[in-house]
Amino acid sequence: MADQIKCIATARARQTTVFFCTYRLIFLLTRLISPNKNTDLAHQFPLTRFLSLLFKSSIILPSETSSPMAAERVHPHHSPSHHPREDHDHDHDQDQLSTPRPSPPSPEKPIPQPPAGTYVIQIPKDQIYRLPPPENADRLKRLSRPKSSRTCRCCRFFCFTLLTLILLLAIASGIFYLVFRPESPHYSINSISIKPLNLSSSSSPISPQFNISVTANNPNNHIGIYYEKDSSVEAYYQDVILCDGVLPWFYQPKNNVTVFNVDLKGSAIQLTSSVQNELVAAEKSGTVALKVNLRAPVKIKVGSVKTWTIKVKINCDLTVDKLTSQSKILSKDCDYGVELW
Repeated sequence: MADQIKCIATARARQTTVFFCTYRLIFLLTRLISPNKNTDLAHQFPLTRFLSLLFKSSIILPSETSSPMAAERVHPHHSPSHHPREDHDHDHDQDQLSTPRPSPPSPEKPIPQPPAGTYVIQIPKDQIYRLPPPENADRLKRLSRPKSSRTCRCCRFFCFTLLTLILLLAIASGIFYLVFRPESPHYSINSISIKPLNLSSSSSPISPQFNISVTANNPNNHIGIYYEKDSSVEAYYQDVILCDGVLPWFYQPKNNVTVFNVDLKGSAIQLTSSVQNELVAAEKSGTVALKVNLRAPVKIKVGSVKTWTIKVKINCDLTVDKLTSQSKILSKDCDYGVELW
């Protein structure tokens, strides 16, 4: 902007110089042609008026009272001998000449020049779009969508995979149930034989020995059961373990009922006086409450496929009449449970 203003000022100065020289030449020619000093130069030569209007400046005439060598510059004045219409045109021209031209506003801050090798493109404000054109609306919508991070994509993929696996597992379980119709095995205690206990002295420990007959019933038509090692059987009176043992390990085929005996032994079991007194009183009354807990690791066989190890839990509450080899079971209540993992 500063360079443009400087160029305009230089052009105006050149135009003023050319006009002044032209005017002086016409003035000298007029003096030579017409010796009358009262003649108005602006009315005799329309070219001078045209130049004055073109360059937007006032015409400077030499004064009548001054000598030709030392002429004084004054503004042209109206002659009384002229026509009124010409006077009106002259006044109109003088108004246009006397009107000052507004100078261009100087910028508050200089506009930095672009670096070499670059171009500045000026676009009118009415051609600047505040909204994208219709052909770019779809692209703007697509680019404006928030981009999902890689973590979110991984989470969605993991959830989708997990749900797919659960769905497939549910479908496979349904098909398995419809085809094989699995049923849980049944367990019960048939009889119990107890070696007589010495409960006369509260200070001496006891060594109980039980023999329990257990029945295992597998009602499935297509499923066999493997009884593995590391099983356990424990007999309690209240919260005191009287004796323990293990189950035999064997294979039980489909639609099979197996009866096996389990020997339980205890060594140097010390009973408190209160527990011993309650046990003696229960035996005298003929209702001794015992608890037998069985834990058996098993594997299920379906066709030629064996599953992982599953732990079977059996809890039985027994009531016997006496603590002898001829004891009878008065009541029993067994609960069955499974630990899959």
